[in-house]
Amino acid sequence: MVVHHLTKDEARRIAIHAQLLDAPRPTDLVAVVERLTLLQIDPTAVIAPNADLVLWSRLGSTYDPAELTKAIEHDHSLVETVAYIRSPQDLPAVIAEVRDAEPHPFTAAWLETNEPFRRDILALLDKEGPLLSRDIPDTSIEPWPSTGWTNNRNLTRMLEALALRGHVAISGRKGRQRYWDLPERVYPAGLPTVDLEAAVQHRNERRLAALGISRSTGTQIPGEPPYVGDAGEEAHVEGVPGTWRVHPAYVGLPFEGRTALLSPFDRLIHDRVRAERLFGFEYILEMYKPKDKRRWGYFALPVLHGDRLIGKLDATADRKAGTLVVNAIHEDIRFTRPITAAVRAEINDLATWLGLKVTHP
Repeated sequence: MVVHHLTKDEARRIAIHAQLLDAPRPTDLVAVVERLTLLQIDPTAVIAPNADLVLWSRLGSTYDPAELTKAIEHDHSLVETVAYIRSPQDLPAVIAEVRDAEPHPFTAAWLETNEPFRRDILALLDKEGPLLSRDIPDTSIEPWPSTGWTNNRNLTRMLEALALRGHVAISGRKGRQRYWDLPERVYPAGLPTVDLEAAVQHRNERRLAALGISRSTGTQIPGEPPYVGDAGEEAHVEGVPGTWRVHPAYVGLPFEGRTALLSPFDRLIHDRVRAERLFGFEYILEMYKPKDKRRWGYFALPVLHGDRLIGKLDATADRKAGTLVVNAIHEDIRFTRPITAAVRAEINDLATWLGLKVTHP
């Protein structure tokens, strides 16, 4: 059995390389998403939507968000699923994990009760699709019960549940509204059906390729898990307790770092425990905190320089004024002149990409 012994520097560089945040920059949008395995869809656009910000961090200001729309809606080289944009190669495994290992038993019971509702939707999409949800009647037998915002949102809950199980697909958008259709008219032809065991193995291997180094298991967090099961090979990181799994193809590669501004949802820092263990980086998204309780800002962007996470950028895109307002640059380490210059260059590049001018309050 191969066991790798890594320094923290080596572990960080593997993680950065896996996320395509080293130099040189990648150039192909679809290849980037295939490597990352997913782009999280989040409506917050203090600077830019998360999917676009993640791609800009990799591709730079040559990235055009229209290219992402084209890849999804016209080329079908990428697909939108519930909450994520993914490569089609991952769809069979993503669907199998929900289909064969129902994560929410209550949802399964609700779907069974509303089986006629499901059939109504599929029949309508077969005849009329693609359709916006507002054009699909709610024929539910039992409403979706919730104490939160999803209470009685029967159509949305049904469509998303069906999409997760591969019965319907998202074919495009009109603003923030999604078009729904039958999968055979959206997904590439010939996608296989896989069983749960193969799905879990595929997902673990793909996740490790995207993360580079991760734990096998751990505390569950909302959304896409950061754990990789038995994928890859065992590793120990100097000064960090416990064992890791590492992608062997990334071990020992030469490393050339660069400076990057990251989305708060970026996968490099999404696992906050890993970010603290390997990078010594503390981060909390503070948009849900009262203003007087925030340390770094409403939507602070983590700052990567070389193989270190060195600070946070508190900035806001004021599109009416045509400015990218830099409220503060929080230094986790003392910035040298070269670091300051590199960070400012990235801020200027971000502003250029957004079509804005940089201002300071």
